[in-house]
Amino acid sequence: MHTFTQRADVRAFTSAARQAGQRVGFVPTMGALHTGHLELVRQAVASCDVVVASVFVNPRQFNNLADLAAYPRVPDEDARMLADAGCHALFLPSETEMYPTTPRTSIGFGPVEEVLEGAHRPGHFAGVGLVVTKLFHAVAPHAAWFGQKDLQQVAVIRQLVRDLDFDLDLVVAPTVREADGLAMSSRNRRLTPQERAAAPLLYQALQAARAALLQGATVAHAEATGRQLLAQEAGFQPEYFSIVDAHTLQALEPTTGLPPTETAIVVAAHLGAVRLIDNVVLPPAVA
Repeated sequence: MHTFTQRADVRAFTSAARQAGQRVGFVPTMGALHTGHLELVRQAVASCDVVVASVFVNPRQFNNLADLAAYPRVPDEDARMLADAGCHALFLPSETEMYPTTPRTSIGFGPVEEVLEGAHRPGHFAGVGLVVTKLFHAVAPHAAWFGQKDLQQVAVIRQLVRDLDFDLDLVVAPTVREADGLAMSSRNRRLTPQERAAAPLLYQALQAARAALLQGATVAHAEATGRQLLAQEAGFQPEYFSIVDAHTLQALEPTTGLPPTETAIVVAAHLGAVRLIDNVVLPPAVA
């Protein structure tokens, strides 16, 4: 596996692949890789001739400096895992390589970034949009892979690709979970053993709300069902537990039931010092 630290070098590598008629796949990450990341890499390897993964902890999408400092960084371990998964190249830039000067450009996404994560993490998606744009320019992939766990990020990047005319396919892979249901996340390694034992309640709350909706409950009742279950664990400090349109991320009318569009149940909660997010997506209601 090749390792590149300069944008010009990774771009030369993928340009040569393109000129040879090869399809280039891309998996952007912030490192501390887990099975969920590797599943994205494996999917890319299965459908592309050349696959590049990036590892870059993007400071511009953190609005909490303590969270940025605590984010796990294990580049050597990441490189070994990527090589074992069949990745062809790792792009491992420094902060000064990605941001040689202070960026003055800000990318806004309108209503899709003003709710949920955007409401609780001001400026987060502007930082996501900027770094993904720079990564897409550096790697120039034919296709890029993202995980459904970051549902709002996927919605934002889908809009970015559409509005800025990026010529690539956006592939969204299902959330990969531990055996007890906890969504795999780089942040999970920061949980204490006691917190890790409690963490699956997050997914259980989502499943309880899902079951309520499918049984005919209103949106308000289904949300309350999930919140009540989550409240059983004193360690959780929820930020939101909401039922929204799966594409626009806008809240659904509380007094209605499952709508004729894809619906997402989304949650964010602190467990000790770790902030966890998760979601489940329901298909449209059958008339």
